[in-house]
Amino acid sequence: MIDEKTPSWGIEPVPQRLRVLGVVDTMLLWGNLSVSLLVIVLGAVLVPALSLRDALIAIVVGAVAGNVLLGLAGLIGADARVPGMVVLRAPLGRRGSYAPTVVNVAQNLGWSTFELIVISTAAAALSKKVFGFEGRWLWALLFGLVAVALALLGPIGFVRRYVRKFAVWAVLASMIYLTWWVFDKSNLHEFWHARGQGGLSLGSGIDLVIGSIISWTPLAADYTRFSRDRRAGFFGAGVGYFVPTLWCFGLGILLVLSRNVTDAADVPAAVAAGGAVSAFALLALTVDESDEAFADIYSTAVSIQNVLPRVSQRLLIVVVSAAATIGAIVIDLRSYQSFLLLLGSVFVPLFGVLLADWLLAGAHYRERDFFSGPAVRVEQLAAWVVGFVLYQWLSPQGPSWWTDLVAHARPGHASWTASLPSFAAAFVLATAAGLLLPREDVARARRGSRQPLARPR
Repeated sequence: MIDEKTPSWGIEPVPQRLRVLGVVDTMLLWGNLSVSLLVIVLGAVLVPALSLRDALIAIVVGAVAGNVLLGLAGLIGADARVPGMVVLRAPLGRRGSYAPTVVNVAQNLGWSTFELIVISTAAAALSKKVFGFEGRWLWALLFGLVAVALALLGPIGFVRRYVRKFAVWAVLASMIYLTWWVFDKSNLHEFWHARGQGGLSLGSGIDLVIGSIISWTPLAADYTRFSRDRRAGFFGAGVGYFVPTLWCFGLGILLVLSRNVTDAADVPAAVAAGGAVSAFALLALTVDESDEAFADIYSTAVSIQNVLPRVSQRLLIVVVSAAATIGAIVIDLRSYQSFLLLLGSVFVPLFGVLLADWLLAGAHYRERDFFSGPAVRVEQLAAWVVGFVLYQWLSPQGPSWWTDLVAHARPGHASWTASLPSFAAAFVLATAAGLLLPREDVARARRGSRQPLARPR
């Protein structure tokens, strides 16, 4: 019988006996991760800065582009059977992969912190309505413990013992009710003809949607390595995440327009004030939000193991969860939009490099590509950096001192998306570098194919 927990499976390739998640299982996993209060809150960021028409364009374009990349990341992970940061050893080198590992650990800590902030904010709004007190720090602590318990289950146990049996049904019922609740007060004709108030370009809106999805690509292989095959990895991640993304972003937009919510951080309180059934729906979504915290905490631990493979995964899960919980208690929710766009500028071109190298490797990585390759592949690291610089030049993101510095070189932001040009540049440069400076085994094979055949004796 398969051990569904597999909590401590590290960076080694997953054996065939544990590759048990089919298309439906993988879609349930990614669909559940896509349904999130944080994504609904992100939808609230798009309006009224953008018109409803432009906001919907941003969601559709961003969701299609982001989920195609996510599906491909899931496919590569299912093919490679190793975690996402270990996959990056192939294009960047064993030590070269440490650079994105550091960034990925930072982003996962940030995401898990934000998830716990959203959960505790929603729970505090509910408890204030029902019991008369908020106690956000207490809810952050409680759900931090829940996230630890889920992370210790491991991906297989999480899907089969939590998502299948409980989470998917509670989330579906809650989303259907909240959709009705939002549409009940919506004047779609009026919303459609209203103009955007400005402050956010269509391109930045697309980048925001792409950024919310692309941040999952470094994590995709952590879970699709347990998928049965490449098909399950691609469709499970790409399609499973796509539909709920449209749903949640759309809910966030209509919630702002129909319920007069002026601040995205006030979304949970607005839902809680909608009556007993709305509060119950919010409660179900709040509990389900632990899924995202689970994924970020688990992937942080697995990513650290790329650098420190001998450290206990269980210990790392507990330490990471403690750090995220402390952060959730002391950090404010209203500081995350620039964080998401900054992540996009890092991970969009990084995935362009990975995809190019994987295709040059014959759309299949071998175990030696991860564990016996060169220490550093400077040319591919350079392609990543160029893609990042192009993104920042088109649309500066990050701390104010950085954006002010970049603004002197290129004032203003791109009216269209910065993500797609950044991805294209990194992909083309990585392809050119791979053709001119191929990996040692590829070069050896080429030299061998040019040698004349020996005459038979």
